[in-house]
Amino acid sequence: MQISKLRVAVLGAGAWARFAHIPGWQRDPRCEVVAICDPVRERAEEFATHFGIPQASSDWQQVVGRADVDVVDVCTPSHTHLELALAALESGKHVLCEKPVAYDFRETLRAAALAEARGLKTKLGFTFRYSPGVQFARSLIDEGFVGRPFIFNGYEQNSQWLDPRTPLRQVDPNADQSRIQTSSLEGYGAPIIDIGHWWVGADYARVVGTMRNFIPERMVRATGAMMRMNIDDGDIFIGEYTNGAIGSIQTSFVTVGNYPGIEARIYGEQGAIICRLVEEFGVAETVKLARPDAVEFQQVEIPQRFYPAGGHPRESWRSLFYANLIRDFIDEIRDGGPRNQGNFVDGARVQEVINAVEQSFHERRWVDLPLPR
Repeated sequence: MQISKLRVAVLGAGAWARFAHIPGWQRDPRCEVVAICDPVRERAEEFATHFGIPQASSDWQQVVGRADVDVVDVCTPSHTHLELALAALESGKHVLCEKPVAYDFRETLRAAALAEARGLKTKLGFTFRYSPGVQFARSLIDEGFVGRPFIFNGYEQNSQWLDPRTPLRQVDPNADQSRIQTSSLEGYGAPIIDIGHWWVGADYARVVGTMRNFIPERMVRATGAMMRMNIDDGDIFIGEYTNGAIGSIQTSFVTVGNYPGIEARIYGEQGAIICRLVEEFGVAETVKLARPDAVEFQQVEIPQRFYPAGGHPRESWRSLFYANLIRDFIDEIRDGGPRNQGNFVDGARVQEVINAVEQSFHERRWVDLPLPR
């Protein structure tokens, strides 16, 4: 029996919940947000008032345990994701979780196995997989526009933390400063690695990469103080896919340019596609195509069918892309079939690549995939 409306509980009352998650849910008439939870109750109450959400709470266990909740949306600091996602799955809820589910891909696979055992759907916050441009490009790939893929180049870079006085959202003040900690690679590398997997149609077979800390002292949001922060604010890796294609990924949050700063390029036997997800001059994204007999890249219009209801090219990428993600997840849950793109298994594949690049950098060598389970 199909539920008339999916009932959603959102965990975390932060900026991303405000600008992407909750507007995405409330845009779709097939669901309703019934609860908002945050450790700071006043923040949850402010969200409840602003968005018209019936319940505000600071008790996540109570919210996750509600019998009338169908979906739990985990939009909290990353170190809490695994505990909350596992608890929601144990309670029989479908789960949308921001990335990463866990810092070790094996833990993400454990959560994916639990979801499968319980017959539940999961989805990662791979926002950019759901942009109209990326979805359009994938449809062209499916139709044979690219043909056999040769090379994938991916970039996610912008300058939002070029100024060291711009406080980082999450830091570990107790981290060993003699060893570089993963930041850009994990937070910014994940979405473009995911797009590469999806477009190329294969996993990586081996990777080699490097990381750099270009700005060593930064302001910490919690204290407002400057401190030594040995994090990768820029990184590059290259890899070989299992189907013979090769690829490169470059991420940074200290490279001059606008947010989110994603560009995906695929070159194949029959054609090439460049999809640029950078909000420039009021336009959220652009797609350009080329053929062997027409090598100049030409910008093309993204068909309206790839936009969410009411969506258009000049809408903010935050609400535009996330509305597609939410719509897709609701489709999958209501359909009840096997389709479930961008799920925890896909998240584990991406996190495994990140873990392999980390190992490659620290050991100064190529690393083969898959990693030991």
